[in-house]
Amino acid sequence: MQKLIAIEGLTKRFGPLTAVSDVSLTVGRGDVVGFLGPNGAGKSTAMRMVAGFIAPTAGRSLVCGYDVGDFPILAKQCIGYLPEGAPLYGDMTVEKFLDFIAQARGLTGSEKKQKLVTAIEKLEIGDVLAQHVETLSKGFKRRVGLAQAIIHDPQVLILDEPTDGLDPNQKHRVRNLIHDMAANKAIIISTHILEEVEAVCNRAAIINKGRLIFDDTPGALLKSSSSGSKTLEDVFRELTSDHEG
Repeated sequence: MQKLIAIEGLTKRFGPLTAVSDVSLTVGRGDVVGFLGPNGAGKSTAMRMVAGFIAPTAGRSLVCGYDVGDFPILAKQCIGYLPEGAPLYGDMTVEKFLDFIAQARGLTGSEKKQKLVTAIEKLEIGDVLAQHVETLSKGFKRRVGLAQAIIHDPQVLILDEPTDGLDPNQKHRVRNLIHDMAANKAIIISTHILEEVEAVCNRAAIINKGRLIFDDTPGALLKSSSSGSKTLEDVFRELTSDHEG
């Protein structure tokens, strides 16, 4: 399996606070990794470093063979990134925003038109193209954020809470979309929804207090319980509480 993401000893300190500590992880083509952790565990900080939005204090990330620190443009060309909260240009219409992103990604002509059509159809946002982004509901903003992340058909997707704000039907459709894309991509999904890991992920990685404490299949996560817990939620709570203090 081709490794598209290689995280090596990734560390981030903010003054005296160590947000991420010596995290190493590889993600291959076909992998969908559920990146889990309590609030404040370091998930979003780690994902921002892999996506090249903040620099690590130590360690490095390679995306499609490119060191994100040394070759940021080449690495970012391979990445589709949905940040936490999906900040968008609120005064743009959805159509103009997506066109802007497509141009920024280097798409032109018929290729740009086709990529836009594909992203709009996959996220079912055709009815809101003329609306300004700031007028959208939280769910539609999330779907527009997902559309911009996949618009250039990247090999790597880094998605921070991709179904946040979506209703159950929308969550189901987005999970199906991730499942359909998975075979040809490496995908990291930060989520606090344990059922999402069971639904779309073939691996679960748990970070707690900045350190990676588990990396294996969801099935192995269930079997890791020392108390016979039967649900991912119970095992997750057990693991993260074991590492507190």
